[in-house]
Amino acid sequence: MSSKNPSPDPLVTVPDPVAWAERSKHQATAFDRIGDRYDEAFPHKEGQEERIRRLLDLLPPDAHVLDLGSGTGLPTARQLVQAGVRVTGHEISERMIELARINVPEAEFVRADILDLQPVETQYDAIVAFFSLLCLPRARIPEALSRVRASLLPGGLLCLSMVEADLDDVPISFLGSKIRVSGYPRAELRTVLEEAGLIVEDERVVTYDPLGARPEVQIFLTCRRGA
Repeated sequence: MSSKNPSPDPLVTVPDPVAWAERSKHQATAFDRIGDRYDEAFPHKEGQEERIRRLLDLLPPDAHVLDLGSGTGLPTARQLVQAGVRVTGHEISERMIELARINVPEAEFVRADILDLQPVETQYDAIVAFFSLLCLPRARIPEALSRVRASLLPGGLLCLSMVEADLDDVPISFLGSKIRVSGYPRAELRTVLEEAGLIVEDERVVTYDPLGARPEVQIFLTCRRGA
């Protein structure tokens, strides 16, 4: 007889709330400092733009898209609203939200953590999460993906990007601030997505050399909510 405990429901896995609140505050403060320089450090975002062009070909008319970790709103939220899509952005950094509201006044931006996502409130035609899940520890990424899946309409799409790396909640220096990041080798990332009930339909891998940071391999995936 196995002594292994059953896995907890990913939607109710909760760490120490005080420690989590402190970690979230630190991450938000770091991105507040980064905000004004972020788009200068990442001036070329062809991978994101190509994913959104592909997504637009798959969306129904009058689609509603959630941008998780919407940053400054560039280029994703702007690209979507210019195509006539209704956009809601979730972002933990107040400074990033200020910039996003200037850059994309047609979209709605809300201060919210990825794990604040409440599937019972709204379901979306698509969710985009470009380099936002990497700000979570690995232990909470399945929970976040479960919330994402439940927040999609049946057959809804997720556009996701991560930096390929075998890391779990490691502090790194980025544009003068410390942020904590996680990553997966690409095959493991696909497994995590599939276990969350998301069907990977398309993958693109690009190499990127951001200003003031190490070159990185970026994985872009388009997934569909499974039955």
